[in-house]
Amino acid sequence: MAFYGISSNLIIFLTDKLHQDLVSSANNVTNWVGAIWLTPVIGAYIADAHLGRYRTFMVASVIYFLGMCLLTIAVSVPSLTPRSCGANPNCSEKATPLQLGVFFTALYILAIGTGGTKPNIAIMGADQFDEFDPKERADKLSYFNWWMFSIFFGTLFANTVLVYIQDNIGWTLGYALPTLGLIISIVIFIVGTPFYRHKLPSSSPFTKMARVLIATSRKWRLQVPDDPKELHELDLNEYASNRKYRIHHTQTLRILDKAAVKTSSESPWMLCPMTQVEETKQMLRMIPILFTTFVPSIMVAQGNTLFVKQGANLDRHIGPHFKIPPACLQAFITISMLFTIVIYDRWFVPFIRKWTKNPRGITLLQRLGIGVALHIIIMMVASLTEHWRLRAVKTHGLEAGGEVPITIFILLPQFVLMGVSDALMDVAKTEFFYDQAPETMKSLGTSYSYTSMGVGSFLSSYLLSTVSRITKKNGHKGWISNNLNASHLDYYYAFFAILNLLNIFFFLILSRFYVYKTENTKQKDYLAVDESTQLNGN
Repeated sequence: MAFYGISSNLIIFLTDKLHQDLVSSANNVTNWVGAIWLTPVIGAYIADAHLGRYRTFMVASVIYFLGMCLLTIAVSVPSLTPRSCGANPNCSEKATPLQLGVFFTALYILAIGTGGTKPNIAIMGADQFDEFDPKERADKLSYFNWWMFSIFFGTLFANTVLVYIQDNIGWTLGYALPTLGLIISIVIFIVGTPFYRHKLPSSSPFTKMARVLIATSRKWRLQVPDDPKELHELDLNEYASNRKYRIHHTQTLRILDKAAVKTSSESPWMLCPMTQVEETKQMLRMIPILFTTFVPSIMVAQGNTLFVKQGANLDRHIGPHFKIPPACLQAFITISMLFTIVIYDRWFVPFIRKWTKNPRGITLLQRLGIGVALHIIIMMVASLTEHWRLRAVKTHGLEAGGEVPITIFILLPQFVLMGVSDALMDVAKTEFFYDQAPETMKSLGTSYSYTSMGVGSFLSSYLLSTVSRITKKNGHKGWISNNLNASHLDYYYAFFAILNLLNIFFFLILSRFYVYKTENTKQKDYLAVDESTQLNGN
């Protein structure tokens, strides 16, 4: 709730309160959101290698809370915001370096705190399911659906109640409420501490992967034996005693098998167990799929930037006295996500798995692919809607600016479709990177999903600045300016539709050749060790 309570309406605060231009404010939003989604990579590393998920989450929560307190102060103290310009679009009252410094320092303290909370709280929930218990393993298949479902309720509150408070009552209360909510959630989390299953940190996943890559480079001249049994591997009992899995050899990325070729040196930087090699393979195999999620993540960034500013230029009245805040339209993303997840989990999956025999109904990549493909339709709809809005601008002679006499709800289809796509893509993306990551690198695997959002946000900033600069050459007005009535967002959205079309072809090719992680051998190995231990004990 705290994150979405800020991000949903941040572009309005930057343009209306700090008096930044549209391109700068949109880029500041996406740069901050990018940092929010990239810092979890560091948080995942700290959790997996040093502190563990619980302690990392607790430390990060304190940092998050401090950031929220500073942000609330930044919007509350009059001297920390510039004087109001009213409805003047050419405001000369710009924010001072001190005002900008305090505000953005608070935002980026939040980003640091998010780095430790986002990747670890979700994985801690998944850790509560015992992989060795068939019933709990089956229950875990729906965990990420319902995890996202619960998050969406907080998002819905942020996109409606908090946004309304910020626009109509005040930013102080609008930021103080999520700060209070954060305190309550931390207390509730602490109360449950005695009941959690805690997984201890293992060695650094980056170190383990680096050892495989360096050992491979040092032995690149060596021939890999035809029989995988001749490669170096630890005893099965050593894995089972620590409730870890031994991973069998696979035929993909065989060049990395050189790291397990036995030589006279037993240094961990020269000789790696086959399981460690396979763990590295699993992390590397997911990277091409990760690349295909960058373009859809650029589209997601439009939802709380340009889509919101479009709404600010339309008729926002519901009845004679009530005006809907433009950021409230993001609530329809959340609502459509909620409905889509329920329909998908309770009706679609039971129906389709009768034919596919897949416990999930369809594969994770198939679900992800449907979400990716929907972004083509979303941007086509957005482009056509904006083209219609610009025709109304010309009809009413509003090229110089002003509210277009068309209801804000013409934007509803693109917001609803965005929610459907996110319900399919975001859940599948999170579950895919978690499921396909090795057991000892789950936090790092999940951080791939956050990396996708972070890189997408930064790419959105880059594309917005680049397109704005290029289209303003030779004296042209450009596609994106402070006055949306004189801009051409319809062209910009059409460009995104083409970009998504190219991306889906790339995704289909990569997913066709992707090799899923084997699951059944892990259970067999553990059961074999367990049975042999019982026999030896008798």
